Amino acid sequence: MRIAVVEYDKCKPKKCSYECQTFCPGVRMGEETVVISDDNKKPIISETLCSGCGICVHKCPFGAIHIINLPEELEEPVHQFGPNSFRLYRLPVPKENSVLGIIGPNGVGKTTAIKILSGEIVPNLGNYDEFSSLLGTFSQHTISRGERARQYDIIARYFRGSELQPYFEKLQEGELKVVSKPQYVDKIPKVVSGTVEEVINKVDERNMADGLFDEFGMEEVRERTLEDLSGGELQRLAIMAAIVRDADVYYFDEPSSYLDIYQRLNVARVIRRLSKDKTVIVIEHDLAVLDYLSDHVHLIYGRPAVYGIVSSPMGVRVGINTYLQGFLKDENVRFRNEEIKFTYKSPKEWSSEDVLFAYPELTKDFSTFSLSVSPGEVYKGEVVSIVGPNATGKSTFVKMIAGVEEPTSGDLSRELEVSYKPQYIKRDFDGTVRELLFAVAKSTLYESWYKTEILSPLQLTMLLDNRVDELSGGELQRTAIAACLSKKADLYLLDEPSAYLDVEQRLAMAKTIRRRMENEDTTAIVVEHDLVTTDYISDRTIVFSGTPSVDGCASSPMMMRTGMNDFLSRIDITFRRDSENGRPRANKRDSQLDRKQKDMGEYYYSQVK
Repeated sequence: MRIAVVEYDKCKPKKCSYECQTFCPGVRMGEETVVISDDNKKPIISETLCSGCGICVHKCPFGAIHIINLPEELEEPVHQFGPNSFRLYRLPVPKENSVLGIIGPNGVGKTTAIKILSGEIVPNLGNYDEFSSLLGTFSQHTISRGERARQYDIIARYFRGSELQPYFEKLQEGELKVVSKPQYVDKIPKVVSGTVEEVINKVDERNMADGLFDEFGMEEVRERTLEDLSGGELQRLAIMAAIVRDADVYYFDEPSSYLDIYQRLNVARVIRRLSKDKTVIVIEHDLAVLDYLSDHVHLIYGRPAVYGIVSSPMGVRVGINTYLQGFLKDENVRFRNEEIKFTYKSPKEWSSEDVLFAYPELTKDFSTFSLSVSPGEVYKGEVVSIVGPNATGKSTFVKMIAGVEEPTSGDLSRELEVSYKPQYIKRDFDGTVRELLFAVAKSTLYESWYKTEILSPLQLTMLLDNRVDELSGGELQRTAIAACLSKKADLYLLDEPSAYLDVEQRLAMAKTIRRRMENEDTTAIVVEHDLVTTDYISDRTIVFSGTPSVDGCASSPMMMRTGMNDFLSRIDITFRRDSENGRPRANKRDSQLDRKQKDMGEYYYSQVK
């Protein structure tokens, strides 16, 4: 089966000579294979007449057209937004009294699947005419209760004999109450007003708000208005608001975003507890969190913005390992060319000649917060990670090294050339991605090594002509990382580079940074909350501790085993290594291995066991 997808947000007809139509063999032979709309001059491709020659794909100067061949077994999608638009094949299967994890790249339909299962979107089974306009700009029309019931009758018949048939029947009859935690929590203050306590009390149907305030560390923000909350506080508020409601099915879309490692694992514990008598589905990019809280997983693979396919359910270990391997044995499908493995890194040995940068004991005092930094030194060619709770001074420390903030005490030498990517990236560049990178990399942008080492791994090749102020969060993050690494520097500082990135993008980013440091014999200091990414990228680590928003204390750089043992003991979590690919796996609390490692004082295994 052949599908054609046109990303209309990338299509720029005013700058186009319509070569997708001019050079199409079908059009030249008199067939209406590619039609240019009279309304907005954008192409509509006939998927029944398209021969799959790929000429239009290569002729489109904006990378807006995709022609994909799929197996015949996937002929009918569960949902399609319009002609030449994204389509989703199959759906995850919710299971009672368990946590179902969903893993996959950005843009392959994870959130769409949740919206279908929650009833927010009525799946059209590929019959999009009633739901979308001619050019695929999806708009769910308001339909009557009778029409909605007719739609769900068709859906129930489509899933006849499967576990989804009774699910959709209950959903249509109103016997299934569904609560969703949205993906973009930063939008909550735009639609909800009031203090944190007022918002939670309005939706507290299970009389459990007081306990969650304490468990989530939200006591100090009870009286704050939503406009005054940070990203992490908004995330915890959204999770609390979902949990205190009385429902049968709970959906959590990326619950770890904006949270530090301790908060992520704490949230995972609460969600697991919720699943004892409820059905829970979680979309998550942090593999350690997904592994810790899930009972089984679905993989969603495909081409971002083009199509997504939901795999059969798997055990959590098998599912995550299959995702990293990139090959579905049961379906004989390879969805990634390279297998991802976490190879054991032998501790490096440095001499005094390898020291790149040494800093003394530092302090930084604000009106309500103080930071104390132990002296340390970093070496050429290494990557030093920074781990610790939010609001304990990690970003402040990086800013002091970058010269953005001046320490209250302690002298920092600034003889090194420093490249700095901040935590919060502004969209204040007036131009395209290509122009931004050229301003930093100059002619290096057009050299083959730059494309191989930076553009391709960070998936920026197709974004070069996009305006910076129009990029999504993930696209902007990857662009900022590339701009940071493009600068010729001795020391690279990256604050939370994995934010907004999916699993594959996080590991590709980590590999890009490591390779850049090793090849150029330069050094990187990286603030990171994803433990899997931290393990993948780091040679040594700096551990932050203290009382959030009150005081922070930074250790000297330590070897990974020592530093992670120190940090994980503070948050009372143990990790082991997977025997198949070496990835870190969080032990379930009070499991036999968890108790054994705590007795040994081994919270973090640095070797495969």
